[in-house]
Amino acid sequence: MAFHHRPDAPELPDFSMLKRLARDQLIYLLEQLPGKKDLFIEADLMSPLDRIASVSILKQHEVDKLYKVENKPVLSSSEQLCFLVRPRIKNMRYIANLVNADKLAGRTRKYKVIFSPQKFYACEMVLEEEGIYGDVSCDEWAFSLLPLDVDLLSMELPEFFRDYFLEGDQRWINTVAQALHLLSTLYGPFPNCYGIGRCAKMSHELWRNLEEEEDGETKGRKPEIGHIFLLDRDVDFVTALCSQVVYEGLVDDTFRIKCGSVDFGPEVTSSDRSLKVLLNADDKVFHEIRNEHFSNVFGFLSQKARNLQAQYDRRRGMDIKQMKNFVSQELKGLKQEHRLLSLHIGACESIMKKKTKQDFQELIKTEHALLEGFSTRDSTSYIEEHIDRQVSPIESLRLMCLLSITENGLIPKDYRSLKTQYLQSYGPEHLLTFSNLRRAGLLTEQAPGDTLTAVESKVSKLVTDKAAGKITDAFSSLAKRSNFRAISKKLNLIPRVDGEYDLKVPRDMAYVFSGAYVPLSCRVIEQVLERRSWQGLEEVLRLLNCSELAFTGGTKDDKAPSESLRLILVVFLGGCTFSEISALRFLGREKGYRFIFLTTAITNSARLMEAMSEVKA
Repeated sequence: MAFHHRPDAPELPDFSMLKRLARDQLIYLLEQLPGKKDLFIEADLMSPLDRIASVSILKQHEVDKLYKVENKPVLSSSEQLCFLVRPRIKNMRYIANLVNADKLAGRTRKYKVIFSPQKFYACEMVLEEEGIYGDVSCDEWAFSLLPLDVDLLSMELPEFFRDYFLEGDQRWINTVAQALHLLSTLYGPFPNCYGIGRCAKMSHELWRNLEEEEDGETKGRKPEIGHIFLLDRDVDFVTALCSQVVYEGLVDDTFRIKCGSVDFGPEVTSSDRSLKVLLNADDKVFHEIRNEHFSNVFGFLSQKARNLQAQYDRRRGMDIKQMKNFVSQELKGLKQEHRLLSLHIGACESIMKKKTKQDFQELIKTEHALLEGFSTRDSTSYIEEHIDRQVSPIESLRLMCLLSITENGLIPKDYRSLKTQYLQSYGPEHLLTFSNLRRAGLLTEQAPGDTLTAVESKVSKLVTDKAAGKITDAFSSLAKRSNFRAISKKLNLIPRVDGEYDLKVPRDMAYVFSGAYVPLSCRVIEQVLERRSWQGLEEVLRLLNCSELAFTGGTKDDKAPSESLRLILVVFLGGCTFSEISALRFLGREKGYRFIFLTTAITNSARLMEAMSEVKA
């Protein structure tokens, strides 16, 4: 029932080195302000910092008080102020206000700004505009890879998605290239490289340039990771828009996993307080259920509870010596397991309650109908009812996007009617959100008679070439045709199932969506790894509008250790979901690979919609 690695699963590289590097570099930067100092931390950086350097480590390096960067006035009496921030304009204004207030009051202190993961020219410009560029010293803390788990690295840059895929802002691409460069410096060159998407292509080129500039650093190093695969989020929006049903994904959808840990409220802990729980492979109970379809989890946990009880009961017939052994060796482990078990059982109960209330079954049925492309009318009326009942603005948007992408855009009549109903139900302030979704190709309207004619497909080729300038929106949504049905047929994403699909013994990656759909992103990765190239996938690339955006590369090292060739690093640009991670873990077990994941951030359907929304929740 629980997944077991084949004994011959390749060893994972040790990523704790990344934590040590980040910590040492931060300490080095703090030491540059010798003596006592106050540290101002941006809210987004608090959780990642917590995973790298505890408060006690900061205190050892003479950090006196910690403040959160927020709009409240600050009363710090320290002579030295240090700011740890993301490179954002609003943070520069915040620092400038503080420094200028000091100037007015005639105070002189030392100020240091540490940008993480890098500083942008725009930020320095603002400091100059505000007249304080000479008063502060600026540094970079190149901390862009946080190991959330043994096989999962996150850049913790949720804004990457909106910045790149909506605004077309390329500033984080350098950060990605630097991160990949760091990985190849630490873990050896990558013999095989594959990628798909415009962002993947740019990141790859920039990374190659970095490697060439520092030629010789990685020469002669044995590769530890045989393959690297870069993938843009917009190659597959469908998977990210689906409701998750594997345990870890469901926990993320329900409670939001933030930076590898989750806050379980009183309804889970069955006490009067919330508890922050780290979810990773060290939690032995979680490790066994994280990739399981939710329908198996309850049974597994109750079986585990019975086994635990049996182990506790063994102490009944013990003599003193055995009892002593039991207490010193086993009891602590059992207690720990007991605690984790009751937490996860609590989480399951809480999820069940919420999902019953939302009529989850009906929702999943609609999603599956959309994926399979039957009874579109019924699905549309389900979405209309969802909007009219005001279930949730984010959820309604997600369903509309899923309908649009799977149908290759909505017919104008439906688009207008759904949009009107949405704005009437949830408020006109959502109007701008629709234009964002359209620009990103998430919610589009078919042009009248919209089957691509020869002329249009020529134009759409033009449009996909960004150099051709910004041709009107009507055309650019043409370029972003989703062609989901055709891709789905070509890649066999909707498995033909004879009889019941047994979720206890998954037969393919579709189990992560209850056997209804194989994640497109994972299928593409599987196909390319099987062929070791994009050959034979030309038609798929054409349908994905990625004919020019798929590439292969790498050092093509013939002497790469065979062990390394079974390790694959998958890089998701724009975020990846826990369902995709579970699906690829399954694929790895089937084929004797191990996947390692690097993502700009963990995402799910709600985060995706919130990033596109102009109405802040």
